[in-house]
Parts: sequence; structure tokens; C-alpha cells
Amino acid sequence: MVKAIRVHELGGPEVLKWEDVEVEEPKEGEIRVKNKAIGLNFIDVHFRQGIYKAPTLPYTPGVEACGVVTAVGPGLTGRQVGDIVAVAYAGQPMGSYAEEQILPANRAVPVPASIDPTVAASLLLKGMTTQYLVRRCFKVEPGHTVLVHAAAGGVGSLLCQWANALGATVIGTVSTKEKAAQAKEDGCHHVIIYKEEDFVARVKEITSDKGVEVVYDSVGKDTFEGSLAVLKPRGYMVSFGQSSGVPDPVSLPALQAKSLFLTRPTLFHYTVTQDELLETAGDVFANVASGVLRVRVNHTYSLSEAAQAHADLENRRTSGSVVLIP
Repeated sequence: MVKAIRVHELGGPEVLKWEDVEVEEPKEGEIRVKNKAIGLNFIDVHFRQGIYKAPTLPYTPGVEACGVVTAVGPGLTGRQVGDIVAVAYAGQPMGSYAEEQILPANRAVPVPASIDPTVAASLLLKGMTTQYLVRRCFKVEPGHTVLVHAAAGGVGSLLCQWANALGATVIGTVSTKEKAAQAKEDGCHHVIIYKEEDFVARVKEITSDKGVEVVYDSVGKDTFEGSLAVLKPRGYMVSFGQSSGVPDPVSLPALQAKSLFLTRPTLFHYTVTQDELLETAGDVFANVASGVLRVRVNHTYSLSEAAQAHADLENRRTSGSVVLIP
């Protein structure tokens, strides 16, 4: 038996229960991993609340972790006991909020020795998300101006750093002066504290009313309409999260006014094959190694304290990445 967080009913952080669970031996194509660190992501909150539908109840939440391989399934090659691997479950079953777990071997990414497991656990999902957002969903290039909402968050921090390194002018929105200082350190050229000023008016001022090429919006309902308003003609609205709730429906004429592009991407569709997965993860690790990306693990909690970690994340008491330690 090992310990894990289990969810028996949907609701607030209090539904996260610390329980004993059985972990079986790995079958063909699987590995067993003892987790060293587990990433906390807003998608975990959405599943817990029922905004996204979990396949079963009860379930073990969590989509990101790093650990050591303790057993491999029969006939499996390419993985061996002692390997350090990380996983980001893009489209795969959940289950990382556990001391040990069974993983599909073809979705586990080998972690370079230079990357600490705590960093890897906080990096893989957010880093690969950042990679496809700035390199493939919309290709950021020198001279672009980009707007990043939640610029001090786990993905937001990486987005600001990577977009800056690619030569873009980065505008970020945050909720507090402390988060504004972090966003500045992470490469934001202009930081807007949205509780103190209207971000639409401020972006138009910064850009001399020209607008931005792309908005990366993980906030959703509270920022969606304003994000459309600050785009240049033929600009890209990339809505990849909804921490404030699901945005209201948008009419096609609203996009027609400036020939805007609107997309709601997900990491799974950018890492469908193992080759795509490994290439995306490799790009992330390479940018960490080169110093382009600095990972901010600002908060760590014991795995048994997952409920408190969720409460703090929901109430915007965190910045950067949050990691749970088994």
C-alpha cells in the first residue's frame, strides 16, 4: 500500500482525501514510478470542481510528476529501474498525486541529470505548454508585441521569459505589486496591475493604439472580451485556460471586425506522437540548460497538504510553480 490523494466527490479543496491505495505491478508497456515531486496545475482544480469531467469517481488527481523507475513491464525496452523520468499527462489518465504510480512508458520523458526532480515536476507540463504556445500555436518573432495574462503564474512566468528571448515586447498582467516585480524579472517590458488600472486602456496606451499580435489568456471569463479588444487586425487570441470561469460565447462578427483568429488549444494535440512529445520536452530542457528559462518553484507543500495547496492556488496566494512532495 502507498499513500495518495483521492477524490470521492466533486467540490472544494476539502474533498481531497489522504488515503491508502494499492499500486499493482506494471503490465506490458508500463513502468512503475516512485514520485519524488508532483506538479500542481490549475487543471487539477478544474477536475476537482467538475468543470472538466474525470473518467471515474473516486479518482487520484494530478497530471505532472517526476520520479524514479522502480519496475518495468514485461518485454519493455528503453526504460530500466533507476531511470529518472517525468510525465505530463496531456490527454492521458490522471494519477500523479500519489507516492507511487503506474505510467505508460511511451509518455514518460527521460530527465537530464542536470535537471533537479523538483524542477522537472514543476516544469514539464507548463514548459511544454509554453513551447507549443510560442513556437507552434502562434510563432513569436522579433518585433512582435505580446500580452500575457497571469504573467506571474507557472505558465505565465515561462511565457514571459521565452517570448522575451525570442525578441518580442512583452506586456503582462498581474494582481499585486509583488507579482509585478516578478514579472519584470521574467522579461516583461510593461506590467499592468489589473486591480489598479484597466488593462485594455493601458495596452492601447503602451502600443499607441496599435494593439498586440497575440494574447495568451489563461484567465478566461474575466479577460476574454478585453483580450479581443487589444488585438491588432489579424491578431491571434490564444485562450488556453479559464481560471476565472468559462468565457461567454463569442459571435463570428466579433472576430470579423478585425479579421481575428481565435483558438482554444490543448497540449495533447501538440504531443500526439512520442516523437512530438520528446521533441517538445527536449526543447524545454535545452532552454533551461541554456539559461533562457528560469523555473520558479516558489511554493512547496507536502502531498498530504494538497487541499491547502489548492486553496492557496485558487485564492491567488501563489506565484510561479507549486510542487507537492510525497
